[in-house]
Amino acid sequence: MYYVLLVLLILDCLLLAAVVLLQAGQGGGLASLGGGSTDLVVGGRQAANLLTTLTWWFGGLFLGLSLVLAIMAPKQLGRTTTDLEQQLRQTTVPAEAPANLPITPAPAAGQPAAGQSSGTQTAPAATPAPAPKKPAQ
Repeated sequence: MYYVLLVLLILDCLLLAAVVLLQAGQGGGLASLGGGSTDLVVGGRQAANLLTTLTWWFGGLFLGLSLVLAIMAPKQLGRTTTDLEQQLRQTTVPAEAPANLPITPAPAAGQPAAGQSSGTQTAPAATPAPAPKKPAQ
């Protein structure tokens, strides 16, 4: 049923494109306007001919088939979630660091960091600038 509707949607798309391309244009466009009324901009009221009626029907059929196929797609494909969603559900992120890792304190200013030899020079720690004082009121 799903694939039958999909083929109908594709045929509807082709017919809709053909009907729209067969219609005559409105003409002059905005460049030919000299300050006329809005009827000239959007086109005057025209009698509905066969191509206009077919455009409305094919457009409505396209929207209806698209909606039905969008509802049917997860059920037809046999899955309700994507593979990525399943992987994300299986993957857990630890909230804390594991207990078996050693925690090393940060080196004090002037002390070599872990893995540095004492013969290397380290830059002196920058002293923070004093905070500006608020004026007395």
